Amino acid sequence: MSNPVSARQADDIAPGRYGTGRGLPFVLAAYAFTVVMCGTTLPTPLYALYQQKLGFSSFMVTVIFAVYAVGVIVALLLLGQLSDSVGRRPVLLAGLVLSAMSAGCFLFERGLPELFAGRVLSGLSAGLFTGTATAAVVELAPRRWATSATLVATAANMGGLGSGPLLAGLIAQYAPDPLRQVFFLDLVLVAVAVVGVLLIPETVRDRHGRPRGPRRLRVPPSVRPSFVPAAMAGFAGFATLGLFTSVAPSFLKEVVGVGDPAVSGTVVFLAFAASMAGQLLMGRVGVHRALPWGCVVLVAGMALVASALLSASLPLLVAGALTAGAGQGLSFRAGVTAVGGRSPVERRAEITSALFVVFYVAISIPVVGVGIMAVTLGLRQSGLIFSGCVALLAVTTAALLWLRPVEPNV
Repeated sequence: MSNPVSARQADDIAPGRYGTGRGLPFVLAAYAFTVVMCGTTLPTPLYALYQQKLGFSSFMVTVIFAVYAVGVIVALLLLGQLSDSVGRRPVLLAGLVLSAMSAGCFLFERGLPELFAGRVLSGLSAGLFTGTATAAVVELAPRRWATSATLVATAANMGGLGSGPLLAGLIAQYAPDPLRQVFFLDLVLVAVAVVGVLLIPETVRDRHGRPRGPRRLRVPPSVRPSFVPAAMAGFAGFATLGLFTSVAPSFLKEVVGVGDPAVSGTVVFLAFAASMAGQLLMGRVGVHRALPWGCVVLVAGMALVASALLSASLPLLVAGALTAGAGQGLSFRAGVTAVGGRSPVERRAEITSALFVVFYVAISIPVVGVGIMAVTLGLRQSGLIFSGCVALLAVTTAALLWLRPVEPNV
């Protein structure tokens, strides 16, 4: 779940400007990016264990997950342009410190307050880190990697998000102290990333040390024909990813009857891996076709998820994760590309930030709704309602796009 890059980052900085022949700073920046994003999804397969330990409901799981998105949105709105003023390295180091603090909250967890604090800190680290890290990876790329630098940054982002549940699930399955060891390992990985960031060169040369204050995000009328369908498609796709990274383990345990953390972590990993594949495919399909067809694929994924809930089938849930993830990745990259192409250069960061605020709202509010419905209707019924709502939104978006295709460039 990438963050926007500022107009200066996206348009004025050429890959390879500061990269070395060996590309070590490039690798170190990509590693730090992966580690921070991995830390944001580590708790996903552990929620069922926390439920057993602390005795809270599936609704509380969704609330704990949602406060992460609140942290991301706050950082995105208030600190999104900070690295343009103070430099990349200070912001990357701050993001790593917040990530370590989040891991510490989980490592020394004694109840719900530590879980909430850990998730807020994790959201702040992600919101502060990812836009800056994307810019740093692009700026530090050796010239031979110039054409692939953005792809590497995206792979680090989505790869980290997907590897977190897989890593935590495997440790929870086979380690003697799953709620501690995974976060101790995370702290070790973060410490290595801190050393790596200290070794990379600073790429912002004109640092005046006076951060810009937060500003209201606005979308000009000329961009709205692209912004509205991109936001609708993104809302459906990110709500789906939010569902998988919050209550998918509960679905597996209570509906499908599979309680193994390794299995739940793998299912979530597959959804993110498929999203990455969908983003790669967008380059071949093109924006005009990728945005509506991504919605169609997402609808198919929701149909598979609903079928899995009705039949309590693990294979169908895996198929749904793969299909929905691919549709999300396809429409997500196409939507961001379309909006970026229509946006004036001097307002691109502002408009893209507004788009990502929509995405992170989608991660939080719908899954909390699932948790509320689960209290009275049960997880199966709430999951079916959620699947139907996402499918309806995706179908509406696809129909809108076929009636009025987006224009990616002005």
